[in-house]
Amino acid sequence: MADSSKDIQLRELKDMINDLKKMIKTLQATVDAANKREEALTQERDNLKEEIDLLRKKLFGTSSEKRTLDIPGQLNFFNEAELEQDPKAAEAEDLEAILPEKTAKKRKARATDAERFKGVPVEKKYLELSEEEKLCPVCGIPLKEIGEEFVRRELVFVPAKLKVYEYYSKSYECPQCRLQDIPVIKKGKDGRAHMLYGMASAGTVAWVMYQKFCNGLPYYRQEKDWKQYGVEITRATMANWVLRNSEAFFLPMYEYFHRKLLKRGFVMADETPLQVLHEPERRAQTKSYMWLFRSGEDGGPPIILYKYSETRAGDNAVDFLHGFKGYLMCDGYSGYNKVPDAKRTACWAHIRRYLTDAIPKGKALDYTQPSVQGMLYINQLFHLEDVIRSKYSSFDAIKKARLEKEKPVVEGFLSWLDQQNPIRGSRMDKAVTYIQNRRSYLSTYLEDGRCSFSNNLSENAIRPFTVGRKNWLFCDTPNGAQASAIVYTMVEMAKANGVNVYHYLTYLLEKLPDDRMSDDELELLAPWNETVKAEIERRANESNQSYVNCQGAPATEK
Repeated sequence: MADSSKDIQLRELKDMINDLKKMIKTLQATVDAANKREEALTQERDNLKEEIDLLRKKLFGTSSEKRTLDIPGQLNFFNEAELEQDPKAAEAEDLEAILPEKTAKKRKARATDAERFKGVPVEKKYLELSEEEKLCPVCGIPLKEIGEEFVRRELVFVPAKLKVYEYYSKSYECPQCRLQDIPVIKKGKDGRAHMLYGMASAGTVAWVMYQKFCNGLPYYRQEKDWKQYGVEITRATMANWVLRNSEAFFLPMYEYFHRKLLKRGFVMADETPLQVLHEPERRAQTKSYMWLFRSGEDGGPPIILYKYSETRAGDNAVDFLHGFKGYLMCDGYSGYNKVPDAKRTACWAHIRRYLTDAIPKGKALDYTQPSVQGMLYINQLFHLEDVIRSKYSSFDAIKKARLEKEKPVVEGFLSWLDQQNPIRGSRMDKAVTYIQNRRSYLSTYLEDGRCSFSNNLSENAIRPFTVGRKNWLFCDTPNGAQASAIVYTMVEMAKANGVNVYHYLTYLLEKLPDDRMSDDELELLAPWNETVKAEIERRANESNQSYVNCQGAPATEK
């Protein structure tokens, strides 16, 4: 009986022990789960802190991408590594010697008045004496002029003036034939308006285009500005001027520039959102896109083209670049992968930005940070690229120098990249993922000296559109959006080729290019054409000279 009681107690104790073990196991699992949740929350908190620091830096920090070569001493580290691997790498020092010293930042010399007013006509104004003052105060005889002395210089703004030209067609008849009842009458030339929609000259339409697409001035503000000159021109009228005349006279030039771009060996691309209010079967709030395609540093004249589309689908790039066979540089958007015959190149400026964003707050000079280490490689590449571009002009020489100097740094960067194992979800993790996804494109630029190292040129070209968008906010219709793309193209083409924007727009509207013109005829209207450049410069000089006779200041000051 006693043994039976002990057995029962023993079994109860064993059951209790098993229950306790299960409880301990359950509690341990709960603790482990809680620890994992805490670690996840801690990591999420750290990631959010990184995001907050990044947003603060973007909001309140400098937006400049100017870079120093490295942390002091790190440039020497790379040079020593090259010297150890290849004695010929010492030539890199010769390359660096052609650039000014980076560490000693010199302040730019202040421009003189003559430099600031270069190209503006000068009219002399003389500070004269009164008739009484021209008499000698001692003996009373008239004073003799002995010279002049420069006193000061001022810039005079002469406001624009409006005129209305009324055209009359004169009629002539033969008086001799009239006596014989044989009417012979001739009239003046055809007086049809050149500009479509309304009574506006080519210069007036060009001015409206210039104000909106170069200066970012919306139609409603221009409407108010016209009232100050005493005329009522509605925003709807201006919109029709731009829409109809750009489609009629700029589109042939646009398509010609497009054909020229497709023949180039290197093209850059970028895109940015655009709101179009009245697209068929789409809400007004739906995103549309403005694309930018441009030439690079391949030796030809710059070509810049804008294109509107309802979506960001890669088929838009495929259609626009149909027939292009060359190198294509763009950001990380995968839609460009659909372009069949283009060879992709990566933008190292985008890679640098991702690593810059991954640098922890206050750790920019801590080279134990992986993001800072990556920046050392990329800064070295940018430095070498600056040096090579400064020294060599032929594309073969650029390619050779890149292979000798930059390829080892790229290979070292990729080797460093493979060793990174950042915390999941961190800024560094995003940077590594971004770079790894573009790994196959990182070295493509080494194949051809015409390839650019970064996509900064296309970003600079699309920036005027993004700045203007902040002012006019949206386009009303798809036709208006495409007209904006065409006019922006003409404006940026003029800028890129160094001609006066307003006078080039006026010149095109006066020449009235059409789709019946051959490419040879359209070439004569391109902004890189030397005859066109000379004509635009002549017009700009005449425009300034016409202001000289305006009364900017009194001829005589007492």
